[in-house]
Amino acid sequence: MKRLPACAAVPLRLWALLAAGPVLFLLFIVGASVFFNAQGVAPGLIGQKVSGLVTEALVTVLVCLGLLLALHGAQVRAAWSGRALEKAGSSAVVGALVGVVLAIAYIHWLAPLLGVLQRDVGDFVPPGSVLPTVSSQIGLFFVANVVLAPLVEETLYRGVALPVLAARFGWARAVAITCLFFGALHWAGGVWYMLLTGLVAGGLFAGLFCWRRSVVAPLAAHLALNAVEFAHALQLRGGL
Repeated sequence: MKRLPACAAVPLRLWALLAAGPVLFLLFIVGASVFFNAQGVAPGLIGQKVSGLVTEALVTVLVCLGLLLALHGAQVRAAWSGRALEKAGSSAVVGALVGVVLAIAYIHWLAPLLGVLQRDVGDFVPPGSVLPTVSSQIGLFFVANVVLAPLVEETLYRGVALPVLAARFGWARAVAITCLFFGALHWAGGVWYMLLTGLVAGGLFAGLFCWRRSVVAPLAAHLALNAVEFAHALQLRGGL
């Protein structure tokens, strides 16, 4: 991968944008906990009620990140113009195929592995609770996971952040940094889910960007992955 021209430093506001997702999610959880406590909800039930709002938290955080991206208009336009769109069709096909393969691997192998790690090694979320929790409100889950997440997250982590970080640190370190922040965004799913998302999904999406030099490929992969995951969640609920 050709190294971009070096820049003096990564803008502070980009670091702030990368950290915004996990912080916003934490603020939502803390705010919801304080609200339920103020409403007189029994302490033992607060966690259960907050867990029921995870899907709302996802939508809120993604909308906020989308609005914050508007402050980086030049970088967003660069991510979605020029070379990024030259081979959009082939990049979309390649990305979608990778996303479907990843989705199949997740459903049949990675999700069971996640459950084993949560049960046998330990985690701060119950084993096997991630998908049932986030898909408890299937309509909002579709909005968050299929409509918002691929567009907002790929624009941020791969389209905007990765080229800027690569210009400062080189592509390998830039990929590692974006995987770290991408995983951290999913911290509410537990330690192992965060690592799985950051390393496997984040690594593949970043690799697609580096290979195709286009945000279209990781977007298509992310969209395909989440669409299959949504269909799987719907099937588990008896909707398919």
